[in-house]
Amino acid sequence: MKSTATTVPDYLAELPDDRRAAIETVRGIVLANLPAGYVEAMNWGMISYEVPLEVSGRTYNGKPLMYVALGNQKRHMALYLCGLYCKPEIKKAFEESWAASGKKLDMGAACVRFKSLEDLHIPAVEAAISAVSMADFITAAPKKK
Repeated sequence: MKSTATTVPDYLAELPDDRRAAIETVRGIVLANLPAGYVEAMNWGMISYEVPLEVSGRTYNGKPLMYVALGNQKRHMALYLCGLYCKPEIKKAFEESWAASGKKLDMGAACVRFKSLEDLHIPAVEAAISAVSMADFITAAPKKK
């Protein structure tokens, strides 16, 4: 469900109570583990943690590079972890940590789908978020041609 909110407080205010609590908790986890330099913004209809254009320079799509995003969808909430694709060992460690937790990983291309906080393996999420510096993420990102 794409939001038209332009600020994070407005986005949070429009969420149903149960989802607001979960999104606020995950937001706190993201902010506590986010490497230096990334900024929180509203982009793509969700909360986005991204590299400002003035730091990355021109990008392939003209938008800031999204490192992490957090959104409310119709049937679930989603945490987008784009840093997992910077280095194969980061994604492998994430998947192994999640498997060791005994929890089912419901994952698309870069999104982890969850219906409640209990669905998440928080240590794997924290490690994935803290794994990629902004400089490394910029280096790994697709370039403007």
